[in-house]
Amino acid sequence: MTEQQQQDALDQLSINTLRLLAVDQVQKANSGHPGAPLGCAPIAYLLYHKLMKYNPKDPHWIDRDRFILSNGHASALLYGVLHLTGYDLPMDQLKQFRQYGSHTPGHPESIETAGVEVTTGPLGQGFAMAVGSAIAEKHLAAVYNQGGDTSSGHNNHTPVDHYTYVLCGDGDLMEGISHESASLAGTLGLGKLIVLYDDNLISLDGPTELSYTEDVTERFHAYHWHVQMVEDGNDLVAIEKAILSAKAETTKPSLIRVRTVIGYGSPKAGTNKVHGEAMGVEAVKATKKNFGFPEDKDFYIPEEAGKNWLTAVTRGKKAQDEWNAKFAEYTKAYPALGAEFSRITSGKLPEGWASTITAFPTEKPIATRNAGQVILNNVGKVLPELFGGAADLTASTKTIFKDSPSFHVDPKGKNVFFGVREFGMMAAVNGMAQHGGFIPFGSTFFTFSDYCRSAIRMGALMHSHSLYIFTHDSVGLGEDGPTHQPVEQLMSLRCIPHLTDYRPADANETAAVWKLALERKEPSFMALSRQDLPVLDAAKYKIFENTAKGAYVLEAHGKDVVIVATGSEVNVALAAGEKLKAEGIMAAIVSMPSFKLFDEQTDEYKKSVFPHGVPKISVEAGATMGWYKYIGSDGIAIGIDRFGASAPGPIALEKLGISTAHIIEAAKKLLKK
Repeated sequence: MTEQQQQDALDQLSINTLRLLAVDQVQKANSGHPGAPLGCAPIAYLLYHKLMKYNPKDPHWIDRDRFILSNGHASALLYGVLHLTGYDLPMDQLKQFRQYGSHTPGHPESIETAGVEVTTGPLGQGFAMAVGSAIAEKHLAAVYNQGGDTSSGHNNHTPVDHYTYVLCGDGDLMEGISHESASLAGTLGLGKLIVLYDDNLISLDGPTELSYTEDVTERFHAYHWHVQMVEDGNDLVAIEKAILSAKAETTKPSLIRVRTVIGYGSPKAGTNKVHGEAMGVEAVKATKKNFGFPEDKDFYIPEEAGKNWLTAVTRGKKAQDEWNAKFAEYTKAYPALGAEFSRITSGKLPEGWASTITAFPTEKPIATRNAGQVILNNVGKVLPELFGGAADLTASTKTIFKDSPSFHVDPKGKNVFFGVREFGMMAAVNGMAQHGGFIPFGSTFFTFSDYCRSAIRMGALMHSHSLYIFTHDSVGLGEDGPTHQPVEQLMSLRCIPHLTDYRPADANETAAVWKLALERKEPSFMALSRQDLPVLDAAKYKIFENTAKGAYVLEAHGKDVVIVATGSEVNVALAAGEKLKAEGIMAAIVSMPSFKLFDEQTDEYKKSVFPHGVPKISVEAGATMGWYKYIGSDGIAIGIDRFGASAPGPIALEKLGISTAHIIEAAKKLLKK
């Protein structure tokens, strides 16, 4: 046997080892998706064994290549790879696939498993987060690389030089988010984004021709992508050639269609029967026999294959050691850039950064979206990691850096014009956050949070430091009417675990909220007003200190009744409190900018804000569901449990019951009871 034949045989043994590890995981769990791993194992082997730059012993090395499994149902493939290449994923975890408390959940989760870059499962989102990752790489390279082209690999002054690889399936490309994200990636010229498409002609319901007949090649050509086709998913030479060609195309993202056979090597190959369920004991035995593996051994790793896969550890250490040496030279040549790069990639904020957030004067009302613009631009001067844009709404959401160009025109720019792609935008924001070196944000009208809710949920699942900035936060936006007036969105988003909610009452609470959102290493959303709001006295009410508690007493007139409000309704509640006081009814007025922050406080503090035995009223221009947790079942929730109305903002609020008169009436009703 020639040396090449020996290598070919070792390659196939290693690939088949991966295939059968996936099959055994699914079979032991009696749950999962064996088909894609059987078909795609050669792709994963090529990437992890030969082409990708990564270090299994340091999964967070900043200049690693990223691999994102967008078709996350094929997780058994990724878990097998991570185990074989030496990540911290021992065999007993593979044997606990899809079991409670394991590090091998049904779909990959970044907080559970070393080596998983992003949490995937809802199809298309991995693809979209990869676009965010590629945006991150391109921006960091433009800002921090010094001395030209990275292609030679010999320039010591290029600390950012990596690729984002994606494995996706038909389902990813059917989902609408893939259209948004692919279009954006082509527009932005993300040349280091390489997508390998598992083109196996089978979906869960049957042949893809039942529901998916478009010309994928022409579709991606129209998006300005570089597209190739590999006719045989087992042809390592052809796949490698296509990947190298994709790397050579530096101005366009690349799609490589790889024609695979779902369930390759099994009795159910080429059918939907191998897509989403365990194959069964006899089919597993037949598959092992077909590949020349012992039929009675589960989770079997031949010694030669195991050693071959584990060369990733030495290769990875060598690659990172070389990068560390080059980065040391870089920091000597560019000490300020080197220090800044180390800081942003470690997720630390610079000393004194918060001094850029100052109190607003009280003389002139200001919309909280406008206050946000001032804060964004002031903070942006000292936080280069703050980066993002809007869904074709920068003039309305006020989320643009005035002193920075567009990323599309100049990749050093911090403004991304996402276009009308809300879902793709927020998923890309998550991808940037997961990449590292960023505190990214996306913005749109609050009602359109529905378009991107699943991305927000994924950011929460990953604990990503993603900022979701929404404006036009209530029916107070006015004449655009119920299609654009958010009603149920605020309470709905508060239901998402690990997501911090912020609805500030004025410019100063907005400033405090921005500070908190930048400090907390978890995702958050802001709901900001279109209309001008009176500015509260920051010193008098200790707003920067008290906002961090989630809710606090603004005016303590007395203990007859507690009136709690959020956002623009706080001013309405304050006015009602003054009128009630004039009538001898003493109300405590509470501002509650964040449910989540308040829920984190001590029981003693919570009782000081909402004392037992005192009747309570909540005021919020949105759905009332959820308020009774704070005001009690006998409290009165003033809100909007219907869709809004097209009218000038003040009239819409008044007609829908958000008024001082309504609050006063509710207070008297409660006290009478």
